[in-house]
Amino acid sequence: MGMGYVGLPLALAFCEERFSTLGFDVDESKVALLKEGRTYIEHLGTDRISEATKAGRLEVTSDFDRLAEVDAILIAVPTPLTRQREPEMQYIVSTAEQIRNRLRRGHLVVLESTTYPGTTDELVRSILEQSGLRCGNDFFLAFSPEREDPGNQHFETKTIPKVVGGVDESSAALASALYESAIHKVVRVGSARAAEATKLTENIFRAVNIALVNELKVVYDEMGIDVWDVLDAAATKPFGFMRFNPGPGLGGHCIPLDPFYLTWKAREYGVATRFIELAGEVNVGMPRYVIRKLQDGLNNVGRALNGAKVLVLGLAYKKDIDDPRESPSFELIDLLLQHKAQVDYHDPHIPEMPTMRSWPHLEAKRSVPLSAHTLCDYDCVLIATDHSSVDYDLVAQHARLIIDTRGVYRAPRENVIKA
Repeated sequence: MGMGYVGLPLALAFCEERFSTLGFDVDESKVALLKEGRTYIEHLGTDRISEATKAGRLEVTSDFDRLAEVDAILIAVPTPLTRQREPEMQYIVSTAEQIRNRLRRGHLVVLESTTYPGTTDELVRSILEQSGLRCGNDFFLAFSPEREDPGNQHFETKTIPKVVGGVDESSAALASALYESAIHKVVRVGSARAAEATKLTENIFRAVNIALVNELKVVYDEMGIDVWDVLDAAATKPFGFMRFNPGPGLGGHCIPLDPFYLTWKAREYGVATRFIELAGEVNVGMPRYVIRKLQDGLNNVGRALNGAKVLVLGLAYKKDIDDPRESPSFELIDLLLQHKAQVDYHDPHIPEMPTMRSWPHLEAKRSVPLSAHTLCDYDCVLIATDHSSVDYDLVAQHARLIIDTRGVYRAPRENVIKA
Protein backbone atom coordinates (compact mmCIF):
# COMPACT_ATOMS: atom_id res chain seq x y z
CA MET A 1 0.00 0.00 0.00
CA GLY A 2 1.66 3.16 -1.32
CA MET A 3 3.51 3.04 -4.64
CA GLY A 4 6.15 5.64 -3.83
CA TYR A 5 9.90 5.50 -3.30
CA VAL A 6 9.46 2.65 -0.79
CA GLY A 7 6.40 0.71 -1.91
CA LEU A 8 7.18 0.44 -5.62
CA PRO A 9 10.72 -1.00 -5.31
CA LEU A 10 9.46 -3.38 -2.62
CA ALA A 11 6.66 -4.57 -4.91
CA LEU A 12 9.18 -5.12 -7.71
CA ALA A 13 11.43 -7.12 -5.39
CA PHE A 14 8.58 -9.56 -4.69
CA CYS A 15 7.55 -9.65 -8.37
CA GLU A 16 11.08 -10.60 -9.36
CA GLU A 17 10.86 -13.56 -6.97
CA ARG A 18 7.72 -14.64 -8.88
CA PHE A 19 5.20 -13.51 -6.29
CA SER A 20 1.81 -12.35 -7.50
CA THR A 21 1.89 -8.78 -6.21
CA LEU A 22 -0.80 -6.13 -5.96
CA GLY A 23 0.36 -2.52 -5.86
CA PHE A 24 -2.09 -0.10 -4.28
CA ASP A 25 -2.16 3.71 -4.40
CA VAL A 26 -4.86 6.36 -4.07
CA ASP A 27 -3.11 8.46 -6.73
CA GLU A 28 -4.87 7.48 -9.96
CA SER A 29 -2.11 9.01 -12.10
CA LYS A 30 0.46 6.64 -10.57
CA VAL A 31 -1.87 3.69 -11.04
CA ALA A 32 -2.41 4.59 -14.69
CA LEU A 33 1.33 4.93 -15.42
CA LEU A 34 2.19 1.62 -13.75
CA LYS A 35 -0.58 -0.19 -15.63
CA GLU A 36 1.06 1.06 -18.83
CA GLY A 37 4.40 -0.33 -17.62
CA ARG A 38 5.86 3.15 -17.15
CA THR A 39 7.73 4.66 -14.22
CA TYR A 40 7.63 7.98 -12.39
CA ILE A 41 10.72 7.17 -10.30
CA GLU A 42 13.82 7.71 -12.40
CA HIS A 43 16.26 5.25 -10.82
CA LEU A 44 13.89 2.27 -11.02
CA GLY A 45 13.67 2.32 -14.80
CA THR A 46 10.80 1.39 -17.08
CA ASP A 47 12.15 -2.06 -17.99
CA ARG A 48 11.64 -3.57 -14.53
CA ILE A 49 8.08 -2.30 -14.30
CA SER A 50 7.03 -3.25 -17.82
CA GLU A 51 8.50 -6.73 -17.38
CA ALA A 52 6.58 -7.26 -14.12
CA THR A 53 3.28 -6.01 -15.56
CA LYS A 54 3.60 -7.93 -18.85
CA ALA A 55 4.36 -11.14 -16.95
CA GLY A 56 1.21 -10.59 -14.90
CA ARG A 57 3.13 -10.58 -11.62
CA LEU A 58 2.37 -6.91 -10.86
CA GLU A 59 -1.16 -5.60 -10.82
CA VAL A 60 -1.92 -2.05 -9.69
CA THR A 61 -5.16 -0.72 -8.26
CA SER A 62 -6.82 2.05 -6.29
CA ASP A 63 -9.69 -0.22 -5.19
CA PHE A 64 -9.55 -0.87 -1.44
CA ASP A 65 -11.84 -3.87 -1.76
CA ARG A 66 -9.08 -5.84 -3.46
CA LEU A 67 -7.23 -5.98 -0.11
CA ALA A 68 -9.40 -8.97 0.75
CA GLU A 69 -7.72 -10.95 -2.05
CA VAL A 70 -4.15 -10.82 -0.73
CA ASP A 71 -2.38 -12.75 2.04
CA ALA A 72 0.08 -10.07 3.20
CA ILE A 73 -0.47 -6.31 3.31
CA LEU A 74 2.64 -4.11 3.50
CA ILE A 75 1.99 -0.46 4.41
CA ALA A 76 4.35 2.17 2.96
CA VAL A 77 2.45 5.45 3.32
CA PRO A 78 3.80 8.91 4.24
CA THR A 79 4.42 9.90 7.86
CA PRO A 80 5.00 13.67 7.77
CA LEU A 81 5.17 16.12 10.66
CA THR A 82 2.74 18.91 11.47
CA ARG A 83 3.96 22.51 11.44
CA GLN A 84 4.43 22.08 15.20
CA ARG A 85 6.81 19.16 14.49
CA GLU A 86 4.46 16.55 15.88
CA PRO A 87 3.69 13.22 14.12
CA GLU A 88 0.96 13.47 11.48
CA MET A 89 -0.61 10.02 11.64
CA GLN A 90 -3.60 10.54 9.32
CA TYR A 91 -2.19 8.38 6.51
CA ILE A 92 -1.41 5.44 8.80
CA VAL A 93 -4.78 5.77 10.56
CA SER A 94 -6.84 5.97 7.37
CA THR A 95 -4.92 3.07 5.82
CA ALA A 96 -5.39 0.91 8.92
CA GLU A 97 -9.12 1.71 8.92
CA GLN A 98 -9.43 0.63 5.30
CA ILE A 99 -7.60 -2.62 6.09
CA ARG A 100 -9.80 -3.17 9.18
CA ASN A 101 -12.92 -3.04 7.02
CA ARG A 102 -11.56 -5.87 4.86
CA LEU A 103 -9.48 -7.80 7.39
CA ARG A 104 -9.87 -11.57 7.37
CA ARG A 105 -8.42 -14.51 9.26
CA GLY A 106 -4.83 -15.26 8.29
CA HIS A 107 -3.95 -11.79 7.10
CA LEU A 108 -0.40 -10.59 7.77
CA VAL A 109 -0.11 -6.81 8.06
CA VAL A 110 3.33 -5.14 8.14
CA LEU A 111 3.88 -1.44 8.69
CA GLU A 112 6.98 -0.04 6.95
CA SER A 113 6.36 3.69 7.37
CA THR A 114 8.85 5.37 9.70
CA THR A 115 7.17 6.27 12.97
CA TYR A 116 7.54 6.46 16.75
CA PRO A 117 7.95 3.32 18.91
CA GLY A 118 4.54 1.97 19.82
CA THR A 119 2.71 2.91 16.64
CA THR A 120 2.32 -0.70 15.48
CA ASP A 121 1.26 -2.37 18.72
CA GLU A 122 -0.70 0.60 20.10
CA LEU A 123 -2.28 2.50 17.23
CA VAL A 124 -2.45 0.07 14.30
CA ARG A 125 -3.31 -2.96 16.41
CA SER A 126 -6.15 -1.15 18.18
CA ILE A 127 -7.67 -0.07 14.85
CA LEU A 128 -7.41 -3.54 13.29
CA GLU A 129 -8.87 -5.26 16.36
CA GLN A 130 -11.99 -3.12 16.02
CA SER A 131 -12.89 -5.70 13.34
CA GLY A 132 -13.48 -8.25 16.12
CA LEU A 133 -10.43 -10.28 15.05
CA ARG A 134 -7.52 -10.68 17.48
CA CYS A 135 -3.84 -10.08 16.73
CA GLY A 136 -1.62 -13.15 17.05
CA ASN A 137 -4.58 -15.47 16.71
CA ASP A 138 -6.80 -14.33 13.84
CA PHE A 139 -4.40 -11.97 12.07
CA PHE A 140 -0.73 -11.08 12.41
CA LEU A 141 1.03 -7.73 12.73
CA ALA A 142 4.66 -6.62 12.47
CA PHE A 143 6.89 -3.65 11.74
CA SER A 144 9.75 -3.65 9.24
CA PRO A 145 11.38 -0.27 8.59
CA GLU A 146 12.08 0.77 5.03
CA ARG A 147 15.75 1.42 4.30
CA GLU A 148 15.57 2.71 0.75
CA ASP A 149 18.39 4.95 -0.48
CA PRO A 150 17.39 6.31 -3.92
CA GLY A 151 20.28 6.51 -6.33
CA ASN A 152 22.62 4.28 -4.28
CA GLN A 153 24.73 2.36 -6.79
CA HIS A 154 25.87 -0.27 -4.27
CA PHE A 155 22.65 -1.33 -2.53
CA GLU A 156 19.06 -1.91 -3.59
CA THR A 157 15.92 -3.23 -1.92
CA LYS A 158 16.96 -6.89 -2.15
CA THR A 159 20.49 -6.39 -0.83
CA ILE A 160 19.73 -4.05 2.09
CA PRO A 161 19.26 -6.15 5.27
CA LYS A 162 15.61 -6.09 6.41
CA VAL A 163 14.89 -5.51 10.09
CA VAL A 164 11.69 -7.22 11.30
CA GLY A 165 9.91 -7.00 14.64
CA GLY A 166 6.56 -8.59 15.42
CA VAL A 167 3.84 -7.60 17.86
CA ASP A 168 3.97 -11.25 18.98
CA GLU A 169 6.10 -14.30 18.25
CA SER A 170 3.86 -15.72 15.51
CA SER A 171 3.68 -12.35 13.73
CA ALA A 172 7.47 -12.01 13.84
CA ALA A 173 7.99 -15.50 12.42
CA LEU A 174 5.51 -14.98 9.58
CA ALA A 175 6.85 -11.55 8.63
CA SER A 176 10.43 -12.85 8.67
CA ALA A 177 9.47 -15.78 6.45
CA LEU A 178 7.79 -13.44 3.97
CA TYR A 179 10.74 -11.08 3.64
CA GLU A 180 13.29 -13.91 3.54
CA SER A 181 11.69 -15.03 0.29
CA ALA A 182 12.60 -11.75 -1.46
CA ILE A 183 15.34 -10.04 0.60
CA HIS A 184 18.85 -11.47 0.92
CA LYS A 185 19.13 -10.98 4.69
CA VAL A 186 16.51 -10.53 7.41
CA VAL A 187 17.48 -9.23 10.86
CA ARG A 188 14.88 -10.18 13.43
CA VAL A 189 14.55 -8.10 16.61
CA GLY A 190 12.63 -8.73 19.79
CA SER A 191 9.59 -6.55 19.19
CA ALA A 192 7.85 -4.18 16.81
CA ARG A 193 8.96 -1.32 19.07
CA ALA A 194 12.60 -2.36 18.75
CA ALA A 195 12.23 -2.37 14.96
CA GLU A 196 10.60 1.08 15.05
CA ALA A 197 13.40 2.38 17.27
CA THR A 198 16.05 0.88 14.98
CA LYS A 199 14.99 3.05 12.06
CA LEU A 200 14.87 6.17 14.23
CA THR A 201 18.32 5.42 15.67
CA GLU A 202 19.87 5.03 12.22
CA ASN A 203 18.61 8.39 11.02
CA ILE A 204 19.13 10.26 14.29
CA PHE A 205 22.77 9.16 14.11
CA ARG A 206 23.03 10.73 10.67
CA ALA A 207 21.12 13.87 11.65
CA VAL A 208 23.30 14.51 14.69
CA ASN A 209 26.54 14.07 12.75
CA ILE A 210 25.34 16.26 9.90
CA ALA A 211 24.42 18.92 12.47
CA LEU A 212 27.95 18.67 13.86
CA VAL A 213 29.64 19.31 10.52
CA ASN A 214 27.11 22.05 9.70
CA GLU A 215 28.04 23.79 12.94
CA LEU A 216 31.75 23.28 12.24
CA LYS A 217 31.21 24.82 8.80
CA VAL A 218 29.86 28.00 10.39
CA VAL A 219 32.63 28.13 13.02
CA TYR A 220 35.46 27.46 10.58
CA ASP A 221 34.09 29.98 8.11
CA GLU A 222 34.37 32.68 10.77
CA MET A 223 37.98 31.58 11.33
CA GLY A 224 38.78 31.69 7.61
CA ILE A 225 39.18 27.89 7.44
CA ASP A 226 37.73 25.83 4.59
CA VAL A 227 35.64 23.06 6.17
CA TRP A 228 35.95 20.93 3.02
CA ASP A 229 39.74 21.08 3.26
CA VAL A 230 39.47 19.96 6.89
CA LEU A 231 37.08 17.10 6.12
CA ASP A 232 39.21 15.84 3.23
CA ALA A 233 42.19 15.67 5.57
CA ALA A 234 40.29 14.15 8.51
CA ALA A 235 38.87 11.44 6.25
CA THR A 236 42.37 10.11 5.59
CA LYS A 237 42.46 8.72 9.16
CA PRO A 238 41.80 4.98 8.79
CA PHE A 239 40.09 4.64 12.18
CA GLY A 240 38.07 6.69 14.66
CA PHE A 241 36.54 9.07 12.11
CA MET A 242 33.42 8.72 9.95
CA ARG A 243 32.89 11.40 7.34
CA PHE A 244 29.71 13.45 7.05
CA ASN A 245 29.38 16.46 4.76
CA PRO A 246 27.71 19.80 5.48
CA GLY A 247 24.98 21.19 3.26
CA PRO A 248 22.18 23.75 2.94
CA GLY A 249 19.86 21.77 5.21
CA LEU A 250 18.46 18.27 5.51
CA GLY A 251 16.44 16.56 2.81
CA GLY A 252 14.68 13.31 2.07
CA HIS A 253 11.71 11.80 3.86
CA CYS A 254 13.72 10.39 6.78
CA ILE A 255 16.51 12.48 8.28
CA PRO A 256 14.62 15.80 8.57
CA LEU A 257 11.64 14.09 10.22
CA ASP A 258 12.66 11.00 12.18
CA PRO A 259 14.41 12.68 15.14
CA PHE A 260 11.25 14.63 15.94
CA TYR A 261 9.21 11.42 16.10
CA LEU A 262 11.38 10.20 18.95
CA THR A 263 11.54 13.53 20.79
CA TRP A 264 7.73 13.74 20.65
CA LYS A 265 7.27 10.21 22.03
CA ALA A 266 9.97 10.73 24.69
CA ARG A 267 7.92 13.54 26.24
CA GLU A 268 5.23 10.96 27.07
CA TYR A 269 7.81 9.31 29.35
CA GLY A 270 9.06 12.59 30.84
CA VAL A 271 12.46 12.23 29.16
CA ALA A 272 14.30 15.20 27.66
CA THR A 273 16.10 14.69 24.33
CA ARG A 274 18.26 17.80 24.41
CA PHE A 275 21.05 16.43 22.22
CA ILE A 276 18.69 15.36 19.44
CA GLU A 277 16.67 18.57 19.58
CA LEU A 278 19.81 20.72 19.45
CA ALA A 279 20.93 18.87 16.32
CA GLY A 280 17.51 19.52 14.82
CA GLU A 281 17.81 23.24 15.58
CA VAL A 282 21.21 23.42 13.87
CA ASN A 283 20.02 21.62 10.75
CA VAL A 284 16.75 23.56 10.51
CA GLY A 285 18.73 26.80 10.69
CA MET A 286 21.02 26.01 7.74
CA PRO A 287 18.81 27.43 4.95
CA ARG A 288 18.70 30.82 6.69
CA TYR A 289 22.48 30.73 7.10
CA VAL A 290 22.85 30.11 3.35
CA ILE A 291 20.53 33.01 2.51
CA ARG A 292 22.52 35.32 4.80
CA LYS A 293 25.72 34.34 2.98
CA LEU A 294 23.99 34.99 -0.34
CA GLN A 295 22.72 38.35 0.88
CA ASP A 296 26.19 39.35 2.07
CA GLY A 297 27.67 38.32 -1.28
CA LEU A 298 25.21 40.50 -3.17
CA ASN A 299 25.83 43.41 -0.81
CA ASN A 300 29.56 43.18 -1.48
CA VAL A 301 28.92 43.87 -5.18
CA GLY A 302 26.41 46.62 -4.49
CA ARG A 303 23.28 44.54 -5.18
CA ALA A 304 20.27 44.11 -2.90
CA LEU A 305 18.56 40.75 -2.54
CA ASN A 306 15.22 42.51 -3.05
CA GLY A 307 14.68 42.33 -6.81
CA ALA A 308 17.79 40.24 -7.50
CA LYS A 309 17.56 37.35 -9.96
CA VAL A 310 18.68 34.07 -8.40
CA LEU A 311 19.09 30.68 -10.07
CA VAL A 312 18.89 27.68 -7.74
CA LEU A 313 20.88 24.71 -9.05
CA GLY A 314 19.23 21.50 -7.91
CA LEU A 315 15.75 20.73 -6.60
CA ALA A 316 16.32 17.11 -5.53
CA TYR A 317 17.39 16.54 -1.93
CA LYS A 318 20.63 14.84 -3.02
CA LYS A 319 22.71 14.43 -6.14
CA ASP A 320 21.78 12.41 -9.22
CA ILE A 321 18.21 11.47 -8.24
CA ASP A 322 14.74 12.84 -9.00
CA ASP A 323 13.48 12.72 -5.39
CA PRO A 324 12.44 16.18 -4.10
CA ARG A 325 10.97 15.10 -0.74
CA GLU A 326 11.74 17.59 2.03
CA SER A 327 14.52 19.05 -0.11
CA PRO A 328 16.13 22.15 1.43
CA SER A 329 15.91 23.72 -2.03
CA PHE A 330 12.22 24.45 -1.41
CA GLU A 331 13.00 26.22 1.85
CA LEU A 332 15.75 28.20 0.12
CA ILE A 333 13.37 29.22 -2.69
CA ASP A 334 10.71 30.19 -0.16
CA LEU A 335 13.16 32.35 1.82
CA LEU A 336 14.40 34.04 -1.37
CA LEU A 337 10.84 34.85 -2.38
CA GLN A 338 10.16 36.26 1.08
CA HIS A 339 13.07 38.64 0.43
CA LYS A 340 11.36 39.55 -2.87
CA ALA A 341 14.03 38.00 -5.08
CA GLN A 342 13.17 36.61 -8.51
CA VAL A 343 13.85 32.88 -8.44
CA ASP A 344 14.28 30.18 -11.09
CA TYR A 345 15.74 26.71 -10.81
CA HIS A 346 17.64 24.20 -12.93
CA ASP A 347 17.55 20.46 -12.25
CA PRO A 348 18.29 17.91 -15.00
CA HIS A 349 16.32 15.25 -13.08
CA ILE A 350 13.22 17.29 -12.19
CA PRO A 351 11.91 19.16 -15.26
CA GLU A 352 8.87 20.54 -13.45
CA MET A 353 8.56 21.63 -9.82
CA PRO A 354 6.07 19.36 -8.04
CA THR A 355 3.54 20.56 -5.49
CA MET A 356 5.02 19.87 -2.08
CA ARG A 357 3.13 19.14 1.14
CA SER A 358 5.30 21.51 3.20
CA TRP A 359 5.38 24.31 0.62
CA PRO A 360 1.96 24.24 -1.10
CA HIS A 361 2.08 28.00 -1.73
CA LEU A 362 5.11 27.89 -4.02
CA GLU A 363 4.26 28.63 -7.63
CA ALA A 364 5.04 25.73 -9.96
CA LYS A 365 7.97 26.38 -12.27
CA ARG A 366 9.83 24.53 -14.98
CA SER A 367 13.56 23.92 -14.94
CA VAL A 368 15.35 26.55 -17.02
CA PRO A 369 18.06 25.45 -19.44
CA LEU A 370 21.65 25.93 -18.33
CA SER A 371 23.76 27.89 -20.81
CA ALA A 372 26.24 30.74 -20.89
CA HIS A 373 23.43 33.07 -21.92
CA THR A 374 21.07 32.10 -19.09
CA LEU A 375 23.82 32.15 -16.47
CA CYS A 376 24.79 35.72 -17.40
CA ASP A 377 21.17 36.76 -16.81
CA TYR A 378 21.27 36.05 -13.06
CA ASP A 379 22.77 38.07 -10.24
CA CYS A 380 23.55 34.89 -8.29
CA VAL A 381 23.65 31.12 -8.76
CA LEU A 382 22.94 29.08 -5.62
CA ILE A 383 24.20 25.49 -5.76
CA ALA A 384 21.77 23.55 -3.58
CA THR A 385 22.29 20.07 -5.09
CA ASP A 386 25.53 18.96 -6.74
CA HIS A 387 24.21 16.84 -9.64
CA SER A 388 27.04 15.20 -11.58
CA SER A 389 25.63 16.12 -14.99
CA VAL A 390 25.86 19.89 -14.39
CA ASP A 391 28.74 21.65 -16.16
CA TYR A 392 30.28 23.47 -13.20
CA ASP A 393 33.10 24.92 -15.31
CA LEU A 394 30.44 26.61 -17.43
CA VAL A 395 28.78 27.92 -14.26
CA ALA A 396 32.08 29.25 -12.89
CA GLN A 397 32.94 31.01 -16.16
CA HIS A 398 29.63 32.82 -16.64
CA ALA A 399 27.95 33.27 -13.24
CA ARG A 400 28.50 36.64 -11.59
CA LEU A 401 28.24 35.22 -8.08
CA ILE A 402 28.07 31.60 -6.90
CA ILE A 403 26.94 30.41 -3.48
CA ASP A 404 28.35 26.90 -3.12
CA THR A 405 26.69 24.84 -0.37
CA ARG A 406 28.07 21.47 -1.51
CA GLY A 407 31.82 21.97 -1.83
CA VAL A 408 31.75 21.80 -5.62
CA TYR A 409 34.59 24.30 -5.99
CA ARG A 410 37.55 23.37 -3.81
CA ALA A 411 40.06 25.90 -5.16
CA PRO A 412 39.32 29.57 -4.28
CA ARG A 413 37.51 31.59 -6.96
CA GLU A 414 36.69 35.29 -6.89
CA ASN A 415 33.03 34.72 -7.76
CA VAL A 416 32.47 31.76 -5.37
CA ILE A 417 31.32 32.01 -1.75
CA LYS A 418 31.21 28.74 0.19
CA ALA A 419 28.15 28.37 2.39
